[in-house]
Amino acid sequence: MVLVAAVLALLLGGAGAAFAHAGLSGSDPADGSVLKAEPQHVTLTFTESVSFSDDSLRVLSPANERVNPRPAQHADGKENTARVELSGKLPQGTYTVAWRVVSADGHPISGAFVFSIGRPSETAAVVATGSPDDTAVGRLYGVLRHIAYSGLALLVGAATFVLVCWPTAGAIRPVRRLLTVGWVALTASTVALLLLRGPYETAGSVTSAFDLAQLGRAVTTRSGGALMARLVLLAVAAVLLRRWARRFDRADDGAPPPELGARVRQVGALLAVALAVTWAFAEHAAAGIQVVLAMPVAVLHLLAMGVWLGGLITLLLLLRRGPAGQGVPASAIARFSRLAFRAVAVLVGTGVYQSWRQVGSWEALSTTSYGRTLVVKVAVVVLVLWVASYSRRWTARLVHEASPARKAVRVRAAERVRVAQTVGAPTAPAGQDRDTAPDAPAGDGPSEKAAPPASEADTYRRGLRRMVTVEAVLGVVVLVITTMLTGTQPSRAAGEKVAAASAQDSGVKVLTVPFDMGTANHQGTVQITLAPGRVGENTVEAVVFTADGGLASVPELRLTLTQEELGIGPLDAKLKNQKGYWAAYDLRLPMPGEWTLNITVRTTDIDQVTVRETVRITPVPR
Repeated sequence: MVLVAAVLALLLGGAGAAFAHAGLSGSDPADGSVLKAEPQHVTLTFTESVSFSDDSLRVLSPANERVNPRPAQHADGKENTARVELSGKLPQGTYTVAWRVVSADGHPISGAFVFSIGRPSETAAVVATGSPDDTAVGRLYGVLRHIAYSGLALLVGAATFVLVCWPTAGAIRPVRRLLTVGWVALTASTVALLLLRGPYETAGSVTSAFDLAQLGRAVTTRSGGALMARLVLLAVAAVLLRRWARRFDRADDGAPPPELGARVRQVGALLAVALAVTWAFAEHAAAGIQVVLAMPVAVLHLLAMGVWLGGLITLLLLLRRGPAGQGVPASAIARFSRLAFRAVAVLVGTGVYQSWRQVGSWEALSTTSYGRTLVVKVAVVVLVLWVASYSRRWTARLVHEASPARKAVRVRAAERVRVAQTVGAPTAPAGQDRDTAPDAPAGDGPSEKAAPPASEADTYRRGLRRMVTVEAVLGVVVLVITTMLTGTQPSRAAGEKVAAASAQDSGVKVLTVPFDMGTANHQGTVQITLAPGRVGENTVEAVVFTADGGLASVPELRLTLTQEELGIGPLDAKLKNQKGYWAAYDLRLPMPGEWTLNITVRTTDIDQVTVRETVRITPVPR
């Protein structure tokens, strides 16, 4: 409950700057806008820095032809922008902008929007806008990330158990197999992730993973560089593990067992930290607020997870499949218990900070995928801590049972030795022990010792084994949820993305209102563009279209706005004919809220029609 209270308390820290999983915050041209003249380029602005490939930004004509001949570049050197130049002389109609970029935390994001030149039209462009993770490559990439985390946990945890808790375990075959499994899982998944990095970023197929050109580009990215560094570190780890395995093999042949001194522990610790950095460098910690603090916190969180979960699995393996007659010493179990307690304390502390950084508000816990997943993780962690408390109790009993004082008591209880008696003696002397009574079997020397009382250590070990099993299973669940969180858009970023979308929407209001043109079966439309669509001075532009979508010339177009709830208006926009469209550049709207637009279109000298529409005016952003 202390953990839950701490997490929820820090979640009230308020929202900060957006980070991780960048979102589109604006575009030029804006989504849905109708331009009088063709633009020279298309510019996208994101909430965070992004990287992109040659096909990251495509502008498609109404006929589904690409009209940006060159790849995207950052606009004015700003890392959170993407800009492409357009071909000259573009025909009228609706254009589709499809984009797919990689945010600073290594996750691809994609989307699409449209704008029109002259007038809207039908378009043949078809763009997939689904989640980048909802593809064959995305799903496979997610599975491999689970395997990589699991391999790291086994490798770090088993090595820590040997180096800190019980060095002799390095000579036990199941532990050495566990180290090998961890190394192989981490290495194989890292190689596969590196091959899939290109298709994952560019929405390619699984078979394109072996495209050398794409692989070469992936290596130069932040995520690809981190994966390459991880492979180098794993090669160093393989050399060190092999060297120490040979020293333990010589110990099995009669040589003295190797001593794992401070230098070995320091090298192991540095290697583990370096491996964890390859995650922090290319995940959520590398983007957003407080990066300088978030990076080491992420490293500590990852290492604490490996020490606790990997060490727990190592202990469980030794308790269940250790060599016959060579049980885990109570002192080693006690050392791991203390180590695991510290690791969990680090997990809680770093987890609280990361939760605050990624979530930021109460509402986000229930309104975002990240928040809901985090709540599940907190619940499972609390359950793990509850189970771990029972494991510590069994450990304390086992250590007490193995203490020298307790051993002395058991020895004295078992030392009930029979005393030799004279053959044929009719009775035992007064005060003689009943074990030397006449009915005892005769012999030339002392008889066998009585069987000692059954040790309680076996009972304690069985109880510990059960609790460790449950704790390890729950730990695996926590690891799975943690991996899911690293691939989920953080709540702060999701909130900022919604806010940015709202800001973009409030930046320009485009309304299309149908009206009767005065002849049978002829419906025209008038398109009103209101920018920036908030309190203060606004620009109004109006274009009239015929039934077949062509531009219509009308003798008069009048627009008034009324705030009926507050009794304001009607305010005359005073539109002026601009030879093809009508406009006003100084319309002042005094209050936010829902305004009613009364649009009067004069189609002939004697015919006119008035239509109504509503628009929401937003307050000036602070």
